[in-house]
Amino acid sequence: RGIESGWEHVCLDGTLVSSTRCRERSESGHDLWYSGKHRRHGGNVQVLTDPTGYPVWISDVAPGSVHDITAARRGGILGALYQAAAGGMPTLADKGYTGAGIGIHVPAKGHDLDTGTRCRNTLLSAMRASAERANALLKTRWKALQRISLCPWRIGSIAAAALVLLHLQAPAW
Repeated sequence: RGIESGWEHVCLDGTLVSSTRCRERSESGHDLWYSGKHRRHGGNVQVLTDPTGYPVWISDVAPGSVHDITAARRGGILGALYQAAAGGMPTLADKGYTGAGIGIHVPAKGHDLDTGTRCRNTLLSAMRASAERANALLKTRWKALQRISLCPWRIGSIAAAALVLLHLQAPAW
């Protein structure tokens, strides 16, 4: 859809969908579904939005301990985003995607940034703010995504169903 619809960019953001504790352990023995960043259990879902912040694609679930860039790589979305960037449609993302590759624009990290870099960071953050709307829209409109009490591997299916229902409710765009 993107370029044909006249979109100037898309936004990529990850969100943690809370779930009850799962006893699944990684090879190193740590709790696979625990997100240290959020300090709770859940599944990491990647959400791709149009420029207005309306969700258009949702990844399958990755365990909460998986970082956003790793979840995006595993979900296979980065390859499609590289092709879109080559066609003139960049992706805006947060610092969790640093190093994602060409066409994925993230704010620069650091404390003593020059004026131009700070300005670029501010513009990227302002343009990307609508992506936060998509996560809020999905998680607040659909109570099923507020806390999952069944197997966390089902989060991806529930999120995908919520996206379909959201599109069915939306006026034609």
